Amino acid sequence: MKIGIVGLPNVGKSTLFNALTEAGADAENYPFCTIDPNIGVVPVPDPRLDWLAEIYEPKKKTPTVIEFVDIAGLVEGASRGEGLGNKFLAHIREVDAIAQVVRCFDDKNISHVDGDISPDRDIDIINTELMMADLAAVEKRLEKTEKQAKSGDKIYLKEAETLKMLINTLEEGKNIRQLELDQTAKRLVKELQLLSAKPIIYLANVNEDEIDSPDNELVEAVKIHAAQDGAKVVEISAKIEADIAELDEDEKEMFLEELGVNESGLDRVIKAGYELLNLITFLTAGEQECRAWTVEKGSTAPEAAGKIHSDMEKGFIRAEVVSFEDLKRVGSMAAAREEGLLRLEGKDYIVQDGDVCHFRFNV
Repeated sequence: MKIGIVGLPNVGKSTLFNALTEAGADAENYPFCTIDPNIGVVPVPDPRLDWLAEIYEPKKKTPTVIEFVDIAGLVEGASRGEGLGNKFLAHIREVDAIAQVVRCFDDKNISHVDGDISPDRDIDIINTELMMADLAAVEKRLEKTEKQAKSGDKIYLKEAETLKMLINTLEEGKNIRQLELDQTAKRLVKELQLLSAKPIIYLANVNEDEIDSPDNELVEAVKIHAAQDGAKVVEISAKIEADIAELDEDEKEMFLEELGVNESGLDRVIKAGYELLNLITFLTAGEQECRAWTVEKGSTAPEAAGKIHSDMEKGFIRAEVVSFEDLKRVGSMAAAREEGLLRLEGKDYIVQDGDVCHFRFNV
């Protein structure tokens, strides 16, 4: 999963990026690494994987990961090349979801690029830039398709009709993600990598003493906007996340307890990302490696096996499956087998979150 972090200047975007990526740096066998100056790879915390590693004592423990991309250069006019416009657009086309940092704090020492604090305006500026970039891409494709449609080919006629529908939607100021798309539209959206079609999380950045406050009108404005846009909202404090990033695990738990917060901002963002992208985690366990894998909800056993290796999907025979909760309750795979909790599942089995799987295959 790759999440692009965007935001206007002085909203806390880079501070938050640095804090989130550093906070995930200490996972065993998957240290924080910087692939590029603006990309951080963060292991996804999963107590189920930790428990399996304690039981199996494997040579390697591998969590699933999230890539956070700090996308620089977004200012009003980015779709026309302002700021780092084209570079910004190229980076954001590659992500699975967008996390927009929205300033919901007031600080006289940190000026806002537009003067006053207005979440609605900030959200609209970025959404407009995404839609304007999409509009240019769709219009360019339509020019090409209309020439091809002169032949009378039904495929190109349908494509031209769909592209015009997308243009009308964008010109009305609506994001593509708000539409119910048919197969032709889904194909075009994917081919054109339309930005306003990407799922979005709004990260409401508040002062550290206002986290989870019921009286923050700025956060409420973000929630109202998100409800209209089908987006997720995560209330977060870049300052708190920066402090957490410097603590070890025990200190982190004490710090969060003192704040009266159940989980860190990183954990909230990860949870929102999984929900937004409709993802689940299954696990594999053995003496060589215990590992977490991410698949889309609704994936079949062969599709899940294919995440491990394409040969496992091609030659899939069956899956040996036990739910993590059952396995933890009885304490071992041998006990799960004795109690009939280890199931043999075929090609039609839909993998569930927390399934511990062993795939049999033959190529």
